[in-house]
Amino acid sequence: MSEKSRIRWLCRRGMKELDVLLERFMASAYDELNAEERQAFAALLEREDPDLYALLVQQMQPADALQARIIAHIGACARRT
Repeated sequence: MSEKSRIRWLCRRGMKELDVLLERFMASAYDELNAEERQAFAALLEREDPDLYALLVQQMQPADALQARIIAHIGACARRT
């Protein structure tokens, strides 16, 4: 299984809202990420659904600037469609 396939699989969550946001991001922006950003995105996917959702809807603050940039990128993808 390729790394991208593994990440796409991790985007399948227990919350439909997360599925929609993450699938849109994978389809439109994942390929543009550099290696460091891809690693930060993978780290975000390790979080539990409620925490990840809280980060994406800005109810929680990200741990660092790189995570904040990835979260902003996910939000931008959601707003484009």
